[in-house]
Amino acid sequence: MPPASPPPTPLVVVAAVIADGPLVLACRRAQGRDAAGRWEFPGGKVERGETPEAALEREIREELGVPVRVGRLLDRTVTVIGTRAIDLACYAATLTGPAPERSTDHDRLRWVARDELAGLDWAEADRPVVRLLEAG
Repeated sequence: MPPASPPPTPLVVVAAVIADGPLVLACRRAQGRDAAGRWEFPGGKVERGETPEAALEREIREELGVPVRVGRLLDRTVTVIGTRAIDLACYAATLTGPAPERSTDHDRLRWVARDELAGLDWAEADRPVVRLLEAG
């Protein structure tokens, strides 16, 4: 039997669970992007030398054009998708200005009640935190 191939080195990414009362912000990946048409929490890659919190503030500013305050870590899960591994850390985040109206990476932004999250077609890496949010 051939030796098992080593697991892929995970891509380290962060995402913001931005709440407005009972609703959370879900973003649908635009055509031409990985996981196009699927929903996710906004965020992106952690660059060398960045803390996860600083990366998340930067990514939200770049993607959504709004400032956030990053709160506590909600979930961190490594998900293997094909030959890729994604190490996704999801943080609670609060808007410190107006709500976003557009995104550089998404074609739809939608405020969703926690009990309606399962009705969306989520990207694989975001599913663990969706389950956590639904559980309360």
